Amino acid sequence: MFLTEKKIIQLLQNHAAKRAPVEWDSAFRMAAVLTPLLIENGKCHLLFTRRTEMVNSHKGQVSFPGGLIEPQDNGPIATALRETYEEIGIPPEKIKILGQLDDVYTASTGFVITPIVGRIPWPVQLKISADEVSRVFTIPLSWLANPDHLEERSMILPDGRVIPDVLYYKPYNGEEVWGITARITLKLLQVLELA
Repeated sequence: MFLTEKKIIQLLQNHAAKRAPVEWDSAFRMAAVLTPLLIENGKCHLLFTRRTEMVNSHKGQVSFPGGLIEPQDNGPIATALRETYEEIGIPPEKIKILGQLDDVYTASTGFVITPIVGRIPWPVQLKISADEVSRVFTIPLSWLANPDHLEERSMILPDGRVIPDVLYYKPYNGEEVWGITARITLKLLQVLELA
């Protein structure tokens, strides 16, 4: 099914994203990511980044552009736009905000993340921050929506704690989307009625 931008906006508005409780602001690190949609070869794709080994957290992991909400940011949308520009060089004015998804919590690292869904032009000139991003790639929504490409596994943290039911997508062109990024991806697919 091909989703129009109008339909995506309608589905996101109908979803009424759930926000984290206000009291979590002081207990957890608040962050935001851009969940970038684009059209490539007539198909809707999601854009992902792979983090470098030089970043402070989530080294080498596949993620969406984003980071901590800074005091100068006027909310999660401003953070997602700023971080996207810093990480991959897409100016905020080229991104059309379509809506938001539910806040998600990372049990292992103590982040509360607000996913902002935006449409980016494609192709677009990227200016990748070599300190933060080692690769940028896209995956078609149709591939991500295939239930055969998604599974749950337990993950053992370095301190020995076990996190059950961690989502993993099968590798796509050598990249594995898992954890919070996979949860955000699945939530987007559910809201868009693709999963």
